[in-house]
Amino acid sequence: MLKRLDHVELIPSDFERSLDFYTTVLEGSLAQRYAVDVPGVSEIAYIKIGDSAVELIRAPGAQALAQTGERIGYRLMAFEVGDMLQTLAKLSAHGVTPSWGPLETPAFIRAEINDPDGNAIELREWRQRP
Repeated sequence: MLKRLDHVELIPSDFERSLDFYTTVLEGSLAQRYAVDVPGVSEIAYIKIGDSAVELIRAPGAQALAQTGERIGYRLMAFEVGDMLQTLAKLSAHGVTPSWGPLETPAFIRAEINDPDGNAIELREWRQRP
């Protein structure tokens, strides 16, 4: 049946800014980028990050939803990191600081950052997997 989470799709407010964030700051690799002729969508970029991917969709005219507090629905995407302190230091060099954490427990270290549109991204270093 299901094998793994393949990718997450995002419609950014600024396509190029988000493309730079996911490729430069998060060190993803641009796997594909192409124009599409679909109503409401003009371009797609597929960025590999580890064994997962983020798909950015250029959708001119898309409207942002107000995001205040917790709400029902999508909350964040999560990436495993090998070394939390090293990861946070690299992100800091790009001006990205945690919006939450890091929190250390016997099982993991967890922190959250945000992409340019404020989408939450969890970072987790496992010390002991469940």
